[in-house]
This record gives sequence, structure tokens and C-alpha cells, in this order.
Amino acid sequence: MATQTLAAPLQDVAPEPAFAAFVALDWGDRKHAWTRRSADSDRRERGELEHTPEAVDAWITEYLARFPGRLVAVCLEQKRGALIYMLSKYSQLVLFPVHPATLSKFRAALYPSGSKDDPVDADLLLDLLTQHRDHLRQFCPDTVETRKLQLLVEMRRSLVDERTAQSNRLTQQLKFYFPQVLSWFEDVHAPIVGAFLERWPTLAEVQRARPETLVRFFHQHHSRDAQRIQQRIDQIATALPATTDAAVIESSVLYVHALVQQIACLQAGVAAMDDQIAQVMAGHPEAPLFAALPGAGPVMAPRLVAAFGTQRERFASAAELQAYSGIAPVRVHSGKGEAWIHFRWACPKFLRQTFHEWAGHSIAQSAWASAYYQQQRANGSEHHAAVRALAFKWQRILFRCWKDGKPYDEQTYVEALRRRGSPLYQKIAHA
Repeated sequence: MATQTLAAPLQDVAPEPAFAAFVALDWGDRKHAWTRRSADSDRRERGELEHTPEAVDAWITEYLARFPGRLVAVCLEQKRGALIYMLSKYSQLVLFPVHPATLSKFRAALYPSGSKDDPVDADLLLDLLTQHRDHLRQFCPDTVETRKLQLLVEMRRSLVDERTAQSNRLTQQLKFYFPQVLSWFEDVHAPIVGAFLERWPTLAEVQRARPETLVRFFHQHHSRDAQRIQQRIDQIATALPATTDAAVIESSVLYVHALVQQIACLQAGVAAMDDQIAQVMAGHPEAPLFAALPGAGPVMAPRLVAAFGTQRERFASAAELQAYSGIAPVRVHSGKGEAWIHFRWACPKFLRQTFHEWAGHSIAQSAWASAYYQQQRANGSEHHAAVRALAFKWQRILFRCWKDGKPYDEQTYVEALRRRGSPLYQKIAHA
């Protein structure tokens, strides 16, 4: 899964310090190729470095001892990951992460043959650092609370996606030999489904259960609708097996048992993540700005806090946020004078997903958001295009609230629409 960068671009607000040396590291799973030189010499040193905390510490400590108290610039082919975490604890280092795609395109421009070599890549990274540093962004991490929240919300989404994948596998397998379960229960990943399949993994077994046993089971798992329970019991009694092939049934039971256990484990992981996210949000200084947003709730509000963070200098304008997050489209001009607009492909996908999903949730909670969405649909936009347009508009509002440190107020914004004579206000008033 593509994810949001922990340290987003920062605006240049201070003169760059004088670096004593420049270091470039080409990331490798086991070894890193490195190239380095001091600021007062063009002579380059090259070598390889084992990917272990001990090896990295010995290597960087020895080099920093040459420049006591002075800063060293480091360029590395990694936007986030183990190597950045290892190096970020050294106060003398100023990190400049480079996306692998950036290095790949830079290499392709100089070596059209497509050849690749780690030492050459390290040299190219050093060239980027020394000659094109004005195009690179320094790694400036946010507060511990914000970075923890960023990691937690992304990891939670990863667990949810994995739970969905396992639930889809369970659904597919049940269709082979026990499809009735899918009609008896709404959510296949619900705990009651796992408990049901653990106790009665086949239709034959559940049909041997007494009605009072089934009623007691449903009550124990917080299903107390008498009419729904009776309907299930009646359907169980009259159900016909999808197959009587012992090979299919016996192998499916083993597979379903494994899937149910995995889903239960993932459910527990998501619940633990939710608890930890709630604790971090309770003490986060930015939480009041986002907690009461329309459609935010306990899931989306932390993701919005993580998206903005605490660094007010991070974006100079709403347009920068819209472009960086991938919500703003891309305009392309050809040599023939033609222009076309397309979906932005290169961006932090999780960040874009955050704004897109929250904008979708806001439609049911905000009168103007609902009116704007309906207006976009009436103009011919498909659902997701209309939601992106709404997210684009929301970002301008949230950016101003974030910059001013002032929580969003629906009535204040609607009143502003009225004063401007916005067509949206007419739609709201009519509705």
C-alpha cells in the first residue's frame, strides 16, 4: 500500500546552513552503496554498508568525528523506512530523502540504455544533493504525537484492508459448500459469524442442533431480535446442502477455520489500534480543530489531524495542499496548443484517500456539501469526480481553519455563502 510521507515538504523559511560534507546512500535490503565527499574537496569516497544498526552507527559516527559540531547533508533513496529512522537520531545529519522514482528518472536521463548499478546510483544521489539541492526537500519530522498518529492511522487502514481481503476469501469459500451463512448474517467478518462457523462449520452439523441451542447462541452473541432468530432457525431447518462432496466439504472446513481465526486476530488488532488512536487524539493539540467536522468521527478525524499535523509552515497556501495531496487535477499543455486535465497519479495515495473518503462522509452531514455534490453530479460528473471536487473545496476551508487555529463552524460558512450570493446558498435554502 502506498502511504503518506511522514515528513511532507516544508517551505524554505531560513537560509541553508553551511554543510561540512555531503553523503549519498543508495538503499539496499542488505547492503547500501554510499558515496561521500567533504564540502572543501571534489574527491569522492565510495563503499558499501551493511544494513544493521551496529554497522550504520559505527560508519556514521566515524565520519561525523571528522567534522565535530558541524552539519552533514545526507541524501538517501528512501522517502520513509528503516534507514531514515536509523539516521534521524543523529543531530549532526540533515536528511534529504529522494523518492526511488525520482532517482530512476534521473538515471534514465543520463543512462538511456537502462543499465543500473548501486555505486552509480549513489553517485547520482550525490550529484542531486550537491547540484540540485534546491529541488530537494529536507526531512523535517513533526511532533512525536503527530508522527505516532500518522503511523497508527496508516497501520489501522492496512489491517482493515487485510481483514477485507480475508473476508472476501471467506465469502468465496462459503459459496462453494455453505452459502446459506451469507444470507443469515449481514457482515461475514462480524464476530458472530466466526463463532457460528467455529461451532457449526457445515450445514449438516447446524441442522442437528436443537432450536433452543441456537436461540441461546444468538443471545450470547448479542443477537436478540426474536423475529430474526426464528427466521434463521426456520431457514436452517429447510436448507439444502450446496454439495455433498466430502472432498470439498472437509477441505473447506479446514480453510474456513483458518480464515475465521485470521479475521478474529485482525479484528482484535483494529480494536487495539482504535484504542491507541483515541488516546493519542485525546492529548493532541490539533484534535479540537478536526474532531467536530461533519462526517469526521473517530476514524476520519485522526486521519485529518495526521494529514495536517502541527507545522503551520508546511504549506504556504491551500493550492499547495491540494496539489501535494493529489486532490487537485493536473493540466497538460501540448506543443500544438492543446490542453487536457487528468487525475493526479504521483502523490501520497493514503493522504489523497483520506480527503476523498472524508469528503464522501461529509455529504450526509453538511447541507452545503450535499448541495455542492448534487450540483457536480447534475453537471455530468461521476460520483468519484464529484467527491474529489468537494474535497478540493473542503481543503480550502480546512486550510484556513488550520492556519488560523479556528475550528470549522457550519453556520458561519453558510452565512458567508449567503453574503456572497452563492448559488449554493440558494440550493440550501430551497432544500
